[in-house]
Amino acid sequence: MKKGTKLELKIEDYAFEGKGLARIDQEGTDKKFVVFVQGAYPGDKVNAQIRKKKKSYAEAKLIEVLKPSEYRVEAKCGYFGTCGGCKAQDLDYGVQVQYKEKQVRDIFERMGGLDGFEFFPIVPSEKIYFYRNKMEFSFADRRWITEEEVASGEEIPDRDFALGLHIPRIYDKVLDIKECFLQSEISNDILNFTRDFFKSRDVKIYSTKTHEGYLRNLVIKTAHHTGELMVNLVTASEDTDLISQYGAELKKNFPQITTFINNINLRKAQVAVGDYENVIFGPGFIYDYIGKKKYRVSANSFFQTNTLQAEKLYDIAVEFGEFHPDDIVYDLYSGAGTIAIYLSDKVKEVYAVEAVEAAVADAKINMELNNVHNMQFIKADLNKSFYPIAEKHSFPKPDVIVADPPRSGMNPKTVADIIKLGPDRIVYVSCNPTTQIRDIKEFIENGYELLKVRPVDMFPHTYHIENVALLKKR
Repeated sequence: MKKGTKLELKIEDYAFEGKGLARIDQEGTDKKFVVFVQGAYPGDKVNAQIRKKKKSYAEAKLIEVLKPSEYRVEAKCGYFGTCGGCKAQDLDYGVQVQYKEKQVRDIFERMGGLDGFEFFPIVPSEKIYFYRNKMEFSFADRRWITEEEVASGEEIPDRDFALGLHIPRIYDKVLDIKECFLQSEISNDILNFTRDFFKSRDVKIYSTKTHEGYLRNLVIKTAHHTGELMVNLVTASEDTDLISQYGAELKKNFPQITTFINNINLRKAQVAVGDYENVIFGPGFIYDYIGKKKYRVSANSFFQTNTLQAEKLYDIAVEFGEFHPDDIVYDLYSGAGTIAIYLSDKVKEVYAVEAVEAAVADAKINMELNNVHNMQFIKADLNKSFYPIAEKHSFPKPDVIVADPPRSGMNPKTVADIIKLGPDRIVYVSCNPTTQIRDIKEFIENGYELLKVRPVDMFPHTYHIENVALLKKR
């Protein structure tokens, strides 16, 4: 077997990151060779082509489904399979969460070699469509041409104007989309209106090659509980007249929009964040709730993307933490303080550790909104040791540490700091169970015991999964 080899495979399982798994005999041995096939599901019989071969496994591209799995369903979105936003929209949702739960269990038991802990059932998402409160669309001066357009043999129009989502692993082309089923229906109307408005005026899109042009991103944020709606247009420069015209037309066509912001990104980097912003109308932010706690969401602040599931995630973190009124809590990677504020009325004091100045500013506003007076901030880079800062300011030692790091997991220095502080309990919230188990094993080797684990599905139709784990000092 080598790169380019075509195989007929029976898909037996569904692996982490949304890959179908097949096993084939290894010639001359009694061992099985594993082949991962993106886009294939358990029960499928497929033709696939090897794209990458390693010693014990290979990765293959799905060529053809010869016999579909009983779990396959019709994808709702016409862009599914080209757009990378959803990976499993054609897999029954009940089966999606079943395999996500199994994957987390496998990571902890098989990969981590752990047992003796309670594993609770996954929490599925109430909404499997229109569940996101934020969508970030990109402008591009190179539109992705679909296979259908090429096959038609007809002249392909509008090659140099697209507003939509990037194709996976292709950063200079964008799939021009008319609708997405992940956010609200009104966001689709705003998306299409925005395209028509700027296209009709022949407004130039920012080019990553020439670094000229105006349009960069369209970001739409919706508040699930309050109904407030933010539009943020990210541009490469200011154009007062044009942005005023666009703002007036937005307000006229979509009275539901409560604020419109123009972020100006002067950098070459393709990020939907401005060096500064101009508020065109409205207050420049929206409000939403997680549980009973109220949060202000600005254009560039982080807020959990699935509002309803965020409440369930935080409830599990609070339940696992078994917080007492006299507890001292450290909240690491605190962001805008959403978890810290959520649990603040259950404990004596919360010390929130965060490096990003803007996130700390948002958190302080959210503290005022919720009348929280028992929180303090430690501004510290968690890629470095934060222990000396806590020691310098004589912060009390924590009873509980709550941590919600990025996908890469905790920095080894942070793990070492936690072990040095020696809290009674660690509540570890993670968006990547593989890096989570790596860090948890380090805690176990240094005097902690894993007691509980529970996954939460925040993102239906994707392979992403949140997971909450509780460790207690032995």
